Order: sequence, then C-alpha cells, then structure tokens
Amino acid sequence: MSGGSLIALKEDAIDGNAGSNGNVNQPTHQQQHQQQQQNGASAGSATSAPAEGTRQNSLQRIQQRKQKVFNLPISQKLAKLSMYSACQAEGCRCTGWKTPQENRHRDVESSYCPEFNEECRNTNCRHALQSHIAHLDGISGVEMNNLLGAIIDMENLFMSMQRVDDEDTKKVYLYLFRLLRQCVITRQQAVIRGPLGDPPFESPCIAKAVYSFVFYKYHHLSPNELQTMTEVAKTFLNFLNHYNFEPPSLRKADLKNEDASTYKINYTRWLVFCHVPAFCNSLRHFETSLVFGRTLLRTVFQYMAQQLKKKCISERDRFPADKRSIITQMPKFLEALKGELLKDDSPIWDQTYRPPSAFLMQQRKRQQDTATNASGTVNNANGKRANNCDSNYEDLPDETVIRAMKAVCESKAINKTEILFPVNVSRDENVKAEEQQRAIEFHVVGNSLTKPVDKETILWLLGLQSVFAHQLPEMPREYISQLVFDTKHKTLALIKENMPIGGICFRPFPSQGFTEIVFCAVTMSEQVKGYGTHLMNHLKDYSIQKGVLHLLTYADCDAIGYFKKQGFSKDIKLARPVYAGFIKEYDGATLMHCELHPSIVNTQFISVIRRQSEILKELIAQRHNEVQKVRPGLTCFKEGLPSIPVESIPGLRDIGWKPQTRAPRTSRPLEESTDPEKLAASFAAVLQAVRHHASAWPFLKPVTAAEVPDYYDHIKYPMDLKTMGDRLKKGYYVTRRLFMADMAHIFSNCRFYNSPETEYYRCANNLERYFQTKMRELGLWDK
Repeated sequence: MSGGSLIALKEDAIDGNAGSNGNVNQPTHQQQHQQQQQNGASAGSATSAPAEGTRQNSLQRIQQRKQKVFNLPISQKLAKLSMYSACQAEGCRCTGWKTPQENRHRDVESSYCPEFNEECRNTNCRHALQSHIAHLDGISGVEMNNLLGAIIDMENLFMSMQRVDDEDTKKVYLYLFRLLRQCVITRQQAVIRGPLGDPPFESPCIAKAVYSFVFYKYHHLSPNELQTMTEVAKTFLNFLNHYNFEPPSLRKADLKNEDASTYKINYTRWLVFCHVPAFCNSLRHFETSLVFGRTLLRTVFQYMAQQLKKKCISERDRFPADKRSIITQMPKFLEALKGELLKDDSPIWDQTYRPPSAFLMQQRKRQQDTATNASGTVNNANGKRANNCDSNYEDLPDETVIRAMKAVCESKAINKTEILFPVNVSRDENVKAEEQQRAIEFHVVGNSLTKPVDKETILWLLGLQSVFAHQLPEMPREYISQLVFDTKHKTLALIKENMPIGGICFRPFPSQGFTEIVFCAVTMSEQVKGYGTHLMNHLKDYSIQKGVLHLLTYADCDAIGYFKKQGFSKDIKLARPVYAGFIKEYDGATLMHCELHPSIVNTQFISVIRRQSEILKELIAQRHNEVQKVRPGLTCFKEGLPSIPVESIPGLRDIGWKPQTRAPRTSRPLEESTDPEKLAASFAAVLQAVRHHASAWPFLKPVTAAEVPDYYDHIKYPMDLKTMGDRLKKGYYVTRRLFMADMAHIFSNCRFYNSPETEYYRCANNLERYFQTKMRELGLWDK
C-alpha cells in the first residue's frame, strides 16, 4: 500500500541539499541530477514498504549530515543560517542571503566560507552577509544547532516535495515546509496547530486494542503459547508503526465517500504527526499505533495484512528455529483480529475493557526476569533495608520482602527478543554482556616518566589520540597529544579486538577532591550502542574507589546533552576556590558537575533498579492476593441513610486505607468563580484596554476578502476584537481559557500571514505583551 513516491521520501529524499546555495526554489545542477536518479529508482515497486535496514540507514545519513553541520566552524554555521534569515537592513525585504554569482555552486557545508562583507546576489537587497546575521549575535550554541537542524529538515522536506506526485501529499509537505521556514526566521519551536487536532485522535488507540485482543482471545492458552501470541502482536504493531499508507487519491476506488473523507483526514494526520517527523526531528514524532484507533485500522487493515504475511514468509529463513512459531501464528492472529475489527460490539474497542485481575497478575509474574542475585538489591551499605518511606507509612516486615525476593528468583525467564524487526533491548545489558564475554575491555592507562611503559599501552594511547582527534575536530591535534601522553593525565580506554574504540581522558586532583574530564569520545562506527554511558559508569566507579566523589568538565554545546544523561548538572556544588586555577577553562564551553554517591556501584545501577522494580511488583501482587475479597454491598442507603463516613466502609482499612488530612486547595481568583458576571466584567475590562492600545488598530474588525483577497486561503480560524466583543455579550466566555484562546488566534493569525519585518507583525507582538500584562494584573494569567 506504499507508493513509490513515499518510499523515496524515507530512502532518498533525506539527502537532498536544497537551499544550500541560499535559494530553495532553485536546486543546483548536481541536485537535479540526483533527483532524476532517485525518481527513477523509486518508481519501481508501488506495493512494498521500504526495508527496515534502509529506513535505519536513511535516518543515520540524516544524523550524520546534521552532525557534520554541527561540527562546522562558527563562520560557516552563520553563513548557513544567513541563507534563511531576513536582512536586518532598514527597509530591506530580502528573506535570505544569496551567494554571489561567482560562488553560486559552492556549498557552505563543505569548504566554502564566505566573507562577512560579501554582498547578497538578490538585486533588491545587495546588502552584505553581515546584515543577514546581525540578529544572531549572542545566540547560544544549542540554539544555533537547533536552527541548523531545522534548516536541514526543511531542505530534506523540500526535496521530498519535489519528488512526490500526489497533490494532497504535496500540499501537506508545503505546509510543513513553510512552518519550518517560519520557525527558522522567528527562531521559535515548530508547533502544529489547526483543524487536524492534537494526538491522540481516537480512543482506545490501536496498541491498547491489540493487547486487549490478546487478553480477550488467547487467555486460555498455555503460558508459552500466550507469550508467542504476545510476540505476534508486538510484530504487528511494529509493522504498523513503520508502514507507509497510500495517498487518498489512490484509495477512492475502494472507499465510500464518507470513508474516503475520513481516510483523507487521517492520512493527513499520519503525514504530519507520524511520517514526516520520522526524518524531520524538528517536528514532534508520534507512533501510529498510539495516536490512531479503529477508524484508520479498518481502512488499511486488509492490504496491510497481506503485506505483513508476505514479509513474514520472505524472512522465514532468518528466524531461529524456536521462533518460527510467530510465522505460523501470524495468519491466524490477523484473521481473528479482522473479525474483532469488523464487529461493532467487540469488547477490545471498549475503552473501559480490562482483563481479569488474576490474569494480569499471572502475566506480571511471567514477565519478570530471573533475579539470580536479588538478595543484594534492596540492601544498603550496612546490610539493612533502607526505609525511605514517609513517616506516615509503616515499613514492610522482613519476612514479606524475603518471600517476594524468593518468588522473583523462582520465576521463569522469558525470552523477550523481538523477531522480524529491530528490538528495544537495554543497551546497558548489551554492553555488560559484551564485557562479560570479554568482547570489550576497560583499562585505565597512562604515560609514565618513572617506570617503563609497555608497548601495548603505548599503542593504546596512540589509538586513543587518533580517536579523540577524529571525533573532536575543533580541538588541536597537538593539544590532544600533549594531554593524552601527559603523565598527570590518565585515560579510561574502551578496547575492542585489542584496538581502542573510545575513551575518557581525565586528570584526578585527589587533594582537591575532584576529577577533571578533559576528552570523552567514542569512534563514529561504534556510537549509539551504550558504550559512552558504560564508559562514564566505569569512570565513576574508579573515582569512588580512589575516594574522589566529584567530577568536573567543560562541555561544548554538542556534549551538554550527553553529560546531562550521565548525571551532570550546570549547578556547581563545589566552591569555586576548590577548582579555580586547577581545571582547564575553555571559551564557549559550559562547566558541569556530577556528585558521586559512595554506596552506588554505577556499572550495576540499572540492573539493581530493575531488580528492585521486580520485587516491588511481586509485593504488590502478593498484597493484592491477600486483600482480594468480595464483600456484600451496603444496604444502609435503602434504609434511608443519606450518607456514611468513609472509614465505616467494610474492608477499607484491611487494604491499607488511612484517613488523610488534605490541605485546602487554593484556586485562582476568578478561574473557578461561581459568579459569571464577575468573570465577564474582568474580560470586558481587559478587552476594553486592549482596544484602546496604540497597536490594536489592525485587529479592531474582521479582515475582509475585498481588502486582502487571499487572506482566508491561509487563515482558517480568523478572529478580531470586534468578534470577541460580540461573543462576550452573548456569554460565550465562561472560562478564561476560551477568552485567551481567541485572543491568541488574533496574534498567531497575524504572525502566520505577515512577515516579521511588517508593521502588522510588530503590532501583534506589542499588543500580545500588553494583553498578558493586563491579564496578570487581574490574576488571570499563569504562564
């Protein structure tokens, strides 16, 4: 059901470089040649979805291109941004700097770096490059990379738009292209608003219904058979999440008018929220199975099921022998699901449907991994269970916890490996497994002037020097060599096949109580495998063993995200005199700090938390079994008693309920007021003040088609101050949310239709700030 043009979107379009010469409407000759080749390549099969490997390769190419741009010198980054930035010269309406004629075919992403005094090729502009980037002074590295990422997404989207044949699809791409273009100009986050609504679009979602179907249809099977059907369901949902739907123009023949209209809406939603964000991460991405429901699945199920059956058959030989039951069960699963899909009264589509409690507990126990060493997971450094509960709650008896630990240890291990498509296995577990099998090793190495250094260490240090130099191109190679071979510095090396593939160069300051991280890198081909996290965990454990409980580093804009994931923060808890004059400071970098806990083994932290979670689930299940008792209903109300105290309900205290005193809720001054006249009076005062503001003149009355002919082609939800006054008189604004939403429409419509350099755009910004001020004065604003 996936046309060739849609395949091209995810396979080929992502490498487009449209706009790299400053004019997105005129691709270079090389791009046109690539486009012809790709169009020819994508015109083959119109019925097969792209291979998973191809999809992953495409996304990897996008990320590699973005990383390449992120690593460019600042001057080239600014040149790239200038091509999508409005000229700041007074009176100039140029929306992007265009390369001079003699350099028109050169690319700033490779070796071309224009001078700041070069003039724009646009005859109506002719201003220097400096005029297009004047507003970017002081922009942070993170914000600059976000804008560059949006530009690359926009260029990929533009190339995709050129290749697609379906007009409906092309309109959606054009809308998203313009949205990203506007976001780059205004330096704001892309937010999709309009008649499509917000995800999720239907309840229950497909994923919930499919898992309910497994419970409903196969609960009578043996545990192993039930687990197989669960794996089949996972495979089906994974296929749906990566499936390319046909454009509505190709579905008209097999859909009724009403179904065709609904499918067109859902197809547009799928493009905007699921398909395009898969390769344009400037837009928020949603999984198809989590935001759509029965309506969409009904329209695509028949053909999608055929494709899935073919996919399973074609990959049958790749399956392990013990997993080929998924292949044999898939047709049976699809046929049964089709039956429930066509039934109007099927319980799986009932939002309130829940499997029996006993069944859920059985599933929970079956899904727990074997806790071979669970006895050590809930103990603290003193060998006693820590009591971190609130003082209002009692701790559990030791016997109860021991019984739960024993039950977890005796539970059967279940192979959760997903077949057919890539799996979401914990990367931490994969790396630890490689370390246990000695496929990888971790060594702390360093140079020495007082004792001989063996040949293997020297070779590893040379390899680490090469890794750091390759992954940190902005760092001088001589500086890297100086620190790696410095006797005061050490390097935690990640060794694979006797070759270093990553490492962390650091210098300990035991007298000051901290360690300085200088370089941290993993070679490109081995990234996104969890090695970086495991490296940092080993360094943390090494530091704790040496009695050092603080890590400091200067992180550039590209590394801040990584260090945040490793527990680093910009909040420095060490006093400045402790590290000032010791740690090396870098311009444009951010100092980050991580405090270590001496009782935590960081390389085992994730598995410990997982074991504790398993024990907690078992304790909940055991408690549920103890209190699962059906009591007779209350009869006191039939006898005329209007109400009873909550604590007198039989069995309530048996399940652990205790009366609690709750602090009185402080509501907003007028948000929940029972006096609608008081609320309306406040809105009237705000509206009156806004009308009399000097910047309100463009918004006093509705825009007419006679004045602006194409206004209503672009603006679907027009709003103005006169219309708001009419709505206020009719009592429409019963909450402040309705009032604020209409006012926000006025400003967003103006900014969407007008360019930032116009007077209308400036009036919208000024009036919006004034409106927010008036709302705050009345206590009606909480943003």
